[in-house]
Amino acid sequence: MCCSGLLKIIMFIVNGAIFLVGAAILGVGIWVLVDSSSLLGFLDHIEDAPPELAQLANVGYLLMGLGVVLTLMGFLGCCGAAQESRCMLLTFFIIILIIFIAEVAGAIVLLVFQPLVDKLLTQVGGKVVKSIEKDYGNSDGLTTFWNTTMEELKCCGYYNYTDFEKSPFVNQISRYPIWCCKDDVDCTAAAAARADIDGCFPKLVDLIEDNAAAVGAVALGVCAVEVAAMVVAMILYKKAGKKAGNK
Repeated sequence: MCCSGLLKIIMFIVNGAIFLVGAAILGVGIWVLVDSSSLLGFLDHIEDAPPELAQLANVGYLLMGLGVVLTLMGFLGCCGAAQESRCMLLTFFIIILIIFIAEVAGAIVLLVFQPLVDKLLTQVGGKVVKSIEKDYGNSDGLTTFWNTTMEELKCCGYYNYTDFEKSPFVNQISRYPIWCCKDDVDCTAAAAARADIDGCFPKLVDLIEDNAAAVGAVALGVCAVEVAAMVVAMILYKKAGKKAGNK
């Protein structure tokens, strides 16, 4: 009885956290869809973008779908454990099993198609630079996006400061964005060259590589929690079945 009560408490706490995370992801997905200054607005400025890039426009729907699934899973886990409902516990188990299989399949696909991802990022780079040359300084949405990105990542352009050479911003004031120079006042081409600030693309790649181990550890931890949740759900499922059989 004590062990059963402890399992219920663990299920309730874990799935309560899952419910809150799902609600947060759902909120982010809705925000992405309604925020015109987000990444979706930035993509509109990239001409002749690879077809694969257009799939990023579905990121809001993906986040909303994930949020709904996590919220439902958290609800089923909490209520199923509290009420010892076999139907809820079985549904909870099936959802986690599907997610676990999808995660394993996704990891395999990512490893297999890694060369294609690198090729896609290279193709996108040329399109992004063209969008900077055409609209940086003219388009408020694209300019704000790049300013925010450069400020947060401490970088300059997609590759480096030369991405801005033909942009309306440089043509109008003969100065580069302040993030391309260590001197905020006079960011000329010579000053930008001396500063040699890294581009946002290599900075992002370095950030991902530096945190790859942490991401991998988190992924393994998530998988371990999912396996544990499935085991606990089955234990409570069988216990609920015995109770129903004794009545």
